[in-house]
Formats: sequence, structure tokens, C-alpha cells
Amino acid sequence: MTASDPAVDVQGLTKQFDELTAVRDLNLQVHAGEIFGLVGPDGAGKTTSLRMMAGIMEPSTGVARIAGCDVVTQTTRVKDAIAYMSQKFGLYVDLTVEENIDFYADLYGVPRKGRRKQIEKLLDFSAMGPFKKRRAGFLSGGMKQKLQLVCALIHTPTVLLLDEPTNGVDPVSRRDFWRILYGLLGEGVAIVVATAYLDEAERCNRVGLLNSGELLVQGPPSELKQLMPEQILTVQSSKPRMIYNLVREILPDQRNTLFGDRVHVATKEPKKVAQKINDLLNAKAVGEYSVKMEPPTIEDVFVGMMADTGAEDGGSSDEAGPARVNGAPSTGRPAVQVEKLTRSFGSFTAVDRISFTVPEGQIFGFLGPNGAGKSTCIRMLCGLLQPSSGGGSVAGYDIMTQAESIKQNIGYMSQKFSLYDDLTVEENIDFYGGIYGLTGSGLADRKSWAITMSGLNGRQRSMTSLLSGGWKQRLAMACAVLHEPPIVFLDEPTSGADPLSRRRFWDLIYDMADRGVTVFVTTHYMEEAEYCDRLVMIYSGKVIAMGTPRELKTAVMKDTVLHITCPHPQDRLGLVEQLPAVREAALFGAGIHAVVDDEHAAVSAIRNAFEKERRRLDGVEKIVPGMEDVFVSLVEAEQQNGEAV
Repeated sequence: MTASDPAVDVQGLTKQFDELTAVRDLNLQVHAGEIFGLVGPDGAGKTTSLRMMAGIMEPSTGVARIAGCDVVTQTTRVKDAIAYMSQKFGLYVDLTVEENIDFYADLYGVPRKGRRKQIEKLLDFSAMGPFKKRRAGFLSGGMKQKLQLVCALIHTPTVLLLDEPTNGVDPVSRRDFWRILYGLLGEGVAIVVATAYLDEAERCNRVGLLNSGELLVQGPPSELKQLMPEQILTVQSSKPRMIYNLVREILPDQRNTLFGDRVHVATKEPKKVAQKINDLLNAKAVGEYSVKMEPPTIEDVFVGMMADTGAEDGGSSDEAGPARVNGAPSTGRPAVQVEKLTRSFGSFTAVDRISFTVPEGQIFGFLGPNGAGKSTCIRMLCGLLQPSSGGGSVAGYDIMTQAESIKQNIGYMSQKFSLYDDLTVEENIDFYGGIYGLTGSGLADRKSWAITMSGLNGRQRSMTSLLSGGWKQRLAMACAVLHEPPIVFLDEPTSGADPLSRRRFWDLIYDMADRGVTVFVTTHYMEEAEYCDRLVMIYSGKVIAMGTPRELKTAVMKDTVLHITCPHPQDRLGLVEQLPAVREAALFGAGIHAVVDDEHAAVSAIRNAFEKERRRLDGVEKIVPGMEDVFVSLVEAEQQNGEAV
């Protein structure tokens, strides 16, 4: 292999499973020092493609070469040249964090000399240092994901293959992770990453869009955005869901998409459509909002191309019920109420005296970094874990003494879908119906509803193991609410789902809330936090912020945030970070967000720095902080307070 040869060379790669073609005639090349992003809907073939590149799965036809070596005939040399991180944890649950890392270091032949320094660096970036003596089996789902990242990066490979590596990882850790990836690029590593986060695709040198096993298009993000025939109007408001439904009513022929607190409208007549939207929103007196034209994002391109190909994996908001506008009427009675709730494991306190109340019919968001105590709290509220102290009630039942009554009156969907892969769709529904005591016509009616809601009509006898992630997600939700509980707990329900599946899932959540169901949800997608009526953020088991999304962005978040638009923002991040006028900076989609104290001084410093380096700067503007900015700011403030103590 010469310096000009691709590190990854895939030619005509195809994988057939009986009558199903999972990947068809895949062609791509990735060179040293380049990140190639694979995006696509659930079941598009991303994982199968990576497994063939890694030599784990033999292709039906075609050739894949890693560092010049054939993945089928030269497997030993290929394994020495790659690091591969799969979606399923390759961890040993009885080993500690440190022991798992040492095991992978031995596996990859990392020399003992200098190894500790590399391990400490990776533990520091992943914030796993305090947990290095903890067994992997006792880590949260997100922490396991971070540990697997560390294990994959313990040696510096020629090619790094990552299958949704930041799935279930909080925004702070995601930012740190991408810093590590850019560092690897400087060492000449070629990286192929499949991701469900479309803002991460913006950071790749090139992106390929897979659908039904075929690579529809590939190229730099800037080129892919030019494929859009429409222009993008964004409508920003503190009531994004309400705006979305109003705009959808008057513009049914336009493609309207919800992105956090913004509605994106793809149109070929931006001026005419903008006037129509302004007239509507003024007439409806919706409060403060803004309408402006913005460049398309990779997610806009993704949604547009999937709509053009008719990509649907079943189900729709229309089938599930009407979308929610102003929230369900509430009786004012608390659905969930906790006071000084605490859970300790030996000397470690996972949940530390937290208190909050959730009224009936509210969508309540529970945010926090990996290991903050979110899942532990939910397990206590669901009657699955006994609190150490404190108290509270769920659906009117005491969490200390009436755990079994709570279980019969709630729905619970865990981070890992509680479905049985060796059962059919219908058998899974029957199983959960039996658990909840449904029989006869009652079970038949709910089964019919569950199949329709999941979009699985005609697939009742399909094995659950063969379903795509989006289908499994909605089936798991249907099974969790078969008995029509008044309260539903959803623990990172959309983790790893593609944007289309996530939007359809949130239509289901709003439909339930419309019917008076209380929805308690944890998420690491900050755009989803915008859809909640109220939020609580916890850190190290303690509540650090509480309020509506707007309150957190305006009252709690005091920092000034500047959005910097420029070509190749990942290469300019260091330039912005070193400026004295910038307190901190991070990649945000296709741009950079800079936190500053003095807006005018910072804008001037940024412009001067770009001019001095002769780098193109397309714009610098003050923006309303997004939920990701709020999340990162609060978590980093808590981390600094902890270090100060």
C-alpha cells in the first residue's frame, strides 16, 4: 500500500440473506486522515456494510480491502490494521473499567511502556476516571458505550470502523469524542462512522446516504446540500410543536420538519411562503417567533431524499392519532411526586435527595450526563428498585410500600427494548397482554391497535429479530402501553433511531399526552428536550436545574453564545478556542458555538483572527442558546465546582 492508495477500498460489495439483499453493489473509498460518515434510516444496511469491511461477515459478492489487504483472504493482517466498535457492547461485565481497557490493550498488542499515559488520557476524555475500579456490569448504558469507545481507541489503527459510537452518549461526551477523532485524523487514521446523529454527519469530510442497501449519494456535506432543489425557511419559537402543526395545516404540500425549537419549511417560493406563515402566526397570536431563510442542513437533505424515495418503515402520526398542540388538559393532581428521594449502593450515592412533582398529562423530560442517576431514579419510580431513603408516589401509590401496585398502573420502556427476538410480533404482544391480565376481546382489540400503531400490519407473524430498529422501537412502546396505563416511563426510547423514526415516535408520545397520559422521558437528543412541557436536569444524582425549555434557555443560561459559520469548522475550532475573548468553543452541526462574556469584543477578535490567518468567515451572530448549549454549560459548571471543592 502506497501513501496515495485508499485505506478503505470497497468495490461492488453485496450481501444477500436468502431473498433479502441487505447491501447492494456498495462502492466507496476512504483515504488516510479522512472521516467518511454513513447515514441512513433503520435497516438501511449500515451495520452490515461495516461488518463486511471489518472482515466479520463475508460478502456475497464484491471486494473490500483494508490497508491494501483483502478482508476475506488476509484476515489476520486486516485485524491488525483496524479497530472496530460494534453497537453491541464487547465488554466483560465481571472485569473493572481498568481491566477491560488493559484486556483490549493486550489484544491489540499495545506496548506496556507508555500504556498508562494513553489509558489515563482516554479515561480523562471520557470522564470515566472516577469509575475505573467499577465493574463494567454495574455501569449505566451510556457509560458502557463510553468504555467501549475507550477500548476501541486504546491503540492507533490504520482504519477505525465505528458503528453508531455515540449512541446513548450525552452531548458533553459526544463533543469530547469528536475531538479525539480529529486528533486521530492528524495521525493519518482513516475513519468510517455510521451515525444516527445528523449533526455529526456535518463534521465528516464526506458522507454517504444508504437506503435499502444502496448508496444513493456520497460526497462532502457542502456538495450534498446543493442537491436540494428547495430553499429552507426556519420558524423559531418557544412553542415549536404548536407552530409545526399550524404551518402543516396551511402548507400541506410543503415539506415541514421539526428540529428542536425550529420548524424547517422546504420551499421553492420562500418569500411567498414566509409571508403566508407570518400572516397565519400573527392572526393566531402565538407570541414571539422569527422566520428567516437559512442554508439546508444534512438532516434537511436526509429527510428530503427519504421522502423522495418513499422511505417509510410503517406507521404514521395520522394512524396513531392527532398531534398535540397546546398540551392535554390537566386536573392539577400530581402523577409523580418525590421528596428527597435517595438511592445508595454501598458508599456510592446514585440518586441524592431529589425532589420534583409531575402533574397529570404532562410530558416531563429528565436530562443529565451518563451516570447522573437517571435510570436509577426511573427504576425506583417504577417499583423495580427500593429507595434507600426519601419517599414519594406514582399514580397515587407509595413507592416505598406499594411497588406491585405501581407496576400494574404504569408502562415502562427501558433503554434496551424488552422484546423477545425469538418470538413473532404477535407472540410478543400476546405475552405482554398476558402479563397485564388482558384476555378475550379486550386483548384482541388492544392487539389490533398495537399492530396498527407500530405500522406492522401484514407482519404479525414476522420474527421480531428481523425487524428494523424503528419497528422494534414502536412495537416495544405498544407492548409497554397495552394495558392503557395513566403513566408511561420511557428511558432513552429513541437512542440510535434515525431522524424519521424519532419524529414518528414523538408523534406517538404527543398522542398519548393528548389523551391525558403522563409521559416521563429521558433523552440525550437535545432537540427532543424542546418537545417536553417541563425539564429536570440532574448531575451526580442531584437536581441542578428545573423549568420549561424556554426558562432554561433564558433564565438559567446566562452566557452569551455566538454562532460562527465558516468552511471546515473542525479545522478552525482551535483558532477560535485560543482567543482570550472566547471562554469556550465547540463544534455545533456545521458551525462553531462560542461562549463569550463580551459580545462585541469577541466578534471583533474572531473576525480579526480569521482575517490574520486568511481564512474565510461567513458569519458571526449572537443566538438564543439551544438546549445543547444549556446542557453543556450547566454540566461543565458543575464539573468545575466539583474540582474547586
